[in-house]
Amino acid sequence: MSDKSWLFTSESVSEGHPDKVCDRISDAVLDAYLSADPQSRVACETLATTDHVTIAGEVRGPESVLKEVEQIARDAIRDIGYEQHGFSWKDAEIVCRLHAQSADIAMGVDEGDKGEEGAGDQGIMFGYACNETEELMPAPIQFAHKILRTMAEDRKSGKQPNFGPDAKSQVTLKYQNGKPVGIDTIVVSTQHAEGLSQDDVRKLVEPYITDCFKAEGWNLPSQDKIIVNPTGNFVIGGPDGDAGLTGRKIIVDTYGGAAPHGGGAFSGKDPTKVDRSAAYISRYMAKNVVAAGLADKCQIQLAYAIGVPEPVALYVDTLGTGRVDET
Repeated sequence: MSDKSWLFTSESVSEGHPDKVCDRISDAVLDAYLSADPQSRVACETLATTDHVTIAGEVRGPESVLKEVEQIARDAIRDIGYEQHGFSWKDAEIVCRLHAQSADIAMGVDEGDKGEEGAGDQGIMFGYACNETEELMPAPIQFAHKILRTMAEDRKSGKQPNFGPDAKSQVTLKYQNGKPVGIDTIVVSTQHAEGLSQDDVRKLVEPYITDCFKAEGWNLPSQDKIIVNPTGNFVIGGPDGDAGLTGRKIIVDTYGGAAPHGGGAFSGKDPTKVDRSAAYISRYMAKNVVAAGLADKCQIQLAYAIGVPEPVALYVDTLGTGRVDET
């Protein structure tokens, strides 16, 4: 095989990113409904901006949950860590516009004579797995997640109080013959306490980058390839800095661009919404193919029609890495 090399990049965002704040609130509302009644139907969308959150969508479930939505949202915002001027769990305006699920949709999704639920909508969903990491995830997205996850853990524990909730990371890896072999560029932008310089923030962030990659035995790139807060000051963050919406980080939520995406988001959707449940099961299937050693990579596509219980199509591709006859 002739040598073939390339660069591949994926990004991640923290739980305090405006869009992920909205995902978190939508999922918190969903969790409350499913806890009260596992048969609840929920499609919950959230918008967040300066001192304001709007929650809208369609639900079918206990009316008691509707009365709790404002507090559910405040609890989610508090857990993320927002208690700042411009966006705080204490005094942000919370507007709830949830209403009853369409009877037409419910009719097609509810269990029929055979005891099967229909898919909540048409659509295509993808699952993917590869052997680049222990988690069977593509390496760039996995490392991008890891940097932010450890930063968030230390922020919330009080070990690193100078970090704010809002942050992003981006990892570019070098590939040789289909395998990650080194680091090309790392970008981290993090909200921080007032008064810190760009150099101060860099010194705080660099240990997390080092720890993320030390197990791989890879050399870190040169200093000009480790980019921290390139715009300088990042004190104003979260929904006060940029408006957020549920479902806008679908590539971050999946494979960082290493596999196709059907376009549907996950958060705020009960299991009848195949955007979520079918994406989860296709990932599960792909992961088992790779974990069993049948292939180095596996990509699965499912397709559904609204109201129809079974997929209308299934496609499996091991991308030339299969070790067994696929016919």
